[in-house]
Amino acid sequence: MDNDTSQTPDSDPAVDARQVLLAASNHDLDTLRDLLRTYPASVQDPETGSTPLHAAIAGADPSRKAQDARNGEHVNGEVDEKQSPADAAVEIVKLLLQNGAIWNDLDGNDETPGCLALRLGLPDLYTIMVDAGVRAEILISRLDEYEQLKDQDSDEEPEDEVSATAAEDDTTQVESTENVTAPEMIIRPPSREDAPQPNQPTYLTTPLSFRADRILDASANSVMMSWESHLMSLTASLLAPTHGSRILNIGHGMGIIDSHFQSLSPKTHHIVEAHPDVLTRMREEGWHEKEGVVVHEGRWQDILPKLLESEEEGESVMFDAIYFDTFAEPYTSLRHFFENFVIGLLADDGKWGFFNGMGADRQICYDVYTKVVELDLFEAGWDVEWTTVPVEDLEERGEWEGVRRAYWKVGEYRLPVCRFMG
Repeated sequence: MDNDTSQTPDSDPAVDARQVLLAASNHDLDTLRDLLRTYPASVQDPETGSTPLHAAIAGADPSRKAQDARNGEHVNGEVDEKQSPADAAVEIVKLLLQNGAIWNDLDGNDETPGCLALRLGLPDLYTIMVDAGVRAEILISRLDEYEQLKDQDSDEEPEDEVSATAAEDDTTQVESTENVTAPEMIIRPPSREDAPQPNQPTYLTTPLSFRADRILDASANSVMMSWESHLMSLTASLLAPTHGSRILNIGHGMGIIDSHFQSLSPKTHHIVEAHPDVLTRMREEGWHEKEGVVVHEGRWQDILPKLLESEEEGESVMFDAIYFDTFAEPYTSLRHFFENFVIGLLADDGKWGFFNGMGADRQICYDVYTKVVELDLFEAGWDVEWTTVPVEDLEERGEWEGVRRAYWKVGEYRLPVCRFMG
């Protein structure tokens, strides 16, 4: 049933929002269901920024229940004593999500509902919010694909069919989604302090500064940092455990993983790098002259089709290990990579991986993206094995001093190793 989100002429939006939030907080299912016939499930308190999802989860706070018990009060007024606040909150959260509540709305504390559930130690509610995020992001991704297909069909439509369609539009009014474009798949909720993030065309024309422990662009965005070294070392050893492997790495950066690959004495070692400043530094460090190393200068989207063409022409360019770590590209680029290129470049018993840093500045976003990529890998025919690696508190270590945005705030890195399914 569609919600009527109109308000009465004399209604106060703040009061209206608080009615919904109060019913959600009290886990009053019947009242909330009635309110959602009039008000949207995504209303926010104008002072706190809290949404009904935040309120429902906060109402299940174990410490709140204990405090009210000490005070001789009920958290939810007249409630079913057999149902715990957490169980009651599950029903409320599911109802809100069914009615269009947004999984990653931020409140005044810069927390999503899932962040709140994690902080309060409510694993069932946290899992529900992660699953809601996965569903939402996959839907956005598929809508984006649909829009791209429609654009392609429009470009290929014959002129006489276009004229016929235009004539029909003059006589028939049809609801259209022609101007609706699905947004790029971005898991991380936008922090209020964030400026637009760099895209690759901008990045490739931006000068870089090289320091002992990091590469920064002109806006102090971190391109790569040395704290990642232990992750790269383990990745290299898992992807190419024996000497004499044929290796392809996409994205040289500081050369961390390429140095680890070199220590494993590869038979051949191909490196794809697009940024002019990184390429200049590679020449200065002698990468172009290293035995068995082939440096491909340019974007991987331009280089890899040529490697596939070489394979078709009988030149062996198969690899035992492939690694992908680019900067300023969306998740859809990684997905395009493993859906269209890896299958033609990886040996039958080969392995490939990528830097799994998507959404890592917020735990729920990292958990959502891990599930999204796992589902997409499965759909594309890849098995993935995750190795969990502890990560120190980088803020406490001072790693983010002089960096525009901390891109890693979670306590564990999930290292992926992918193989052909079966």
